[in-house]
This record gives sequence, structure tokens and C-alpha cells, in this order.
Amino acid sequence: MKKNLLAVVLSVLIIGLCFSSTVFTQEPLKVGLVFDIGGKGDKSFNDSASRGLAWAAEEFGIKRIELEPGVDADREVNLRNLATIAYDLIIGVGFLFTDAIITVADEFPDTKFAIVDGFIPDKPNVVSLMFPEPQGSFLVGMIAAMKAMEDGKDTVGFVGGMDIALINGFEAGYNAGVHYVYPECKILSAYAGDTPIAFADPVKGKELALSQYDNGAWVIYHASGLTGAGVFEAAKERKRFVIGVDSNQNYLGHIEETGENFGLTSMLKQVDVAVYLTIKAAIEGTFKPGVEVFGLDRYVTIGDVTYSGVGYALDKYNKDLISEEMIEKVTEAKAKILKGEIVVPTEVTK
Repeated sequence: MKKNLLAVVLSVLIIGLCFSSTVFTQEPLKVGLVFDIGGKGDKSFNDSASRGLAWAAEEFGIKRIELEPGVDADREVNLRNLATIAYDLIIGVGFLFTDAIITVADEFPDTKFAIVDGFIPDKPNVVSLMFPEPQGSFLVGMIAAMKAMEDGKDTVGFVGGMDIALINGFEAGYNAGVHYVYPECKILSAYAGDTPIAFADPVKGKELALSQYDNGAWVIYHASGLTGAGVFEAAKERKRFVIGVDSNQNYLGHIEETGENFGLTSMLKQVDVAVYLTIKAAIEGTFKPGVEVFGLDRYVTIGDVTYSGVGYALDKYNKDLISEEMIEKVTEAKAKILKGEIVVPTEVTK
């Protein structure tokens, strides 16, 4: 009788352990990320998204996959394939994913989706990750103008990727920042094209930048993804200054042989932070559909580093290029933007 009772007790314990293991052992969150035009390795927009995914993998142990964009049709195919194999959260990097995510999100209502730079406000399983790029561009426009003024120059430039409203916003903010501190400064402007490949054409970027430098531009701000690699090449050839975009690209203006630095600063658009926080919310059960805006007023600490949604880069490569006076003026302007005393335009005045 005692043996039978002991056997029953052991059976109950084993069943209980198996049940608790089934209930409490949770599979890691599966996150898929599909890159924009230019793909991984652009040292800009896409690399920032990948960095955020890597942060989340290191901290939360998620299962992750990264896919290159390929041709246009691949966007929808990639999203659908990831949803079909039960990825929990799928992120499309760039506004070009808008139509594809709208379609696939309806087909897979239990799958969470996020889109960077695309506006999808009304889907119950989609979050739009947005940035006020003109505000960050205003700040680097001030820096460009102050550097030109300091060096006795009167012209700066802007090189955009695809000529669309999103990139026009970068230019609008930049122009306003330049003229805020240097009203007489001339601004040259050019775009690499009117199709998505304009974000992945370094040869065109170099051609446009060389033209602007040769026409007097002392500093050029690029908002052109991988195309900007050509702008940096031109800057180093002409020994003029360049402002990077999205990620900290200051190091791309460094000439190893001479030790010279021409990366004046970079407009930081923290796609990495947005991707990381979206994954964190999915893990913690606080994922909310709608629109999330990451601006000058959005501060996030990851590890021992604090980030704002948009801003500008300071590091060892540009520490001797930007004075304390410049930083003070930019800090004052940032405070005025946050208070509404400076309203940054989002459209270029023709």
C-alpha cells in the first residue's frame, strides 16, 4: 500500500513538473527585419535598424533574422514569408514598406508589425515609428552655417537621395537652421533621383557633391542613405566638410594618412533606439499600435548611454571642429524648438 501511495505521489510530482515546464518555459520572441534600399552595410539608415535588433538580441535573447530588400515585389513576399513561419514581430525599414505592411498585416492579424518612416495609424497590429527629421536637420544646419562663417565662407550644400516629401523635410530643416544663424549664406541643393535607387548610388552622390564643392560649398549635408558614401569621398578629395545622416558617420570623413577630419557632424536619427524599444515592448506585453514619435524630447537610456530620438553627433573625430560656442548656440536653439519658440519648417520654400 505504501509503495502504491509513493508511486502515486511521484507520478503527481512528475506530471506537475511537466505541466509547470510547459506553462512557464517560453520560446524566445522571433523578430524579423527587412531592410530598405541599400541594404545592410550602408553605414546609415539600415545599419541603424540592424544595430537596434542586435541590442535586443543581446539583452533579451530573441531569435532574429535580417532580410535584404531585393526587388520591389520582395517586400511583400518577405513580410508574408516571415509571418507564415510564425515570426512574432516583423519590422519593415523604410516608407517603401507601407503598402506591403498594410496588405500583410490584414492577412496575419495575430502578428505584430512595425514600420520605420511609414504612416499606418489605424491598424490594430501595426506601429509606425516616426521621427521629426527637420528638427535634427535644423541643428546640423546651424553647425554648417557657423563653420562656414567661422572660416570666412558663404556657401553650403545639401544632397538628397530620392526627391520626395520625407527627404524634402531634411532639406527644409537644414535650410532653416543655416539661415537662423547666417541669413546671407547661400545653399546649393541637388537630389540623386526620383526613384528608390537614388538612396543607393554613391557614384551619383560623389558627382553631385563635387559639383557643389567646386561651386563654393564649404559644408554639405547629405540625406541620401548609401549614396552619401560618395559625398564623403568627394569631401575628402576636396578637403571640405560633410555632415552625415541617421547613424554617426563622422569617422567616414577621417583621412588615415594625414589624420585630417572632414566629418563635421552627423544628424542622428535613432532608428536603432526605436527598433530596440519596439522589441522590448513586444516582450513585455506593452506593444501599442498607432504612431510612436522619437524626437528631441524623447530620451532613452540603453546600457550607460542616453539617446534622444534625433540629434547630432559629437565624438573624437569632430571634437576639434565644433567649438563650445557652437554647442551652446545649438543647445539654446534646441530648447527653443521644444518650447515652440522656434517652429521648424517641414517643406522647402521654393
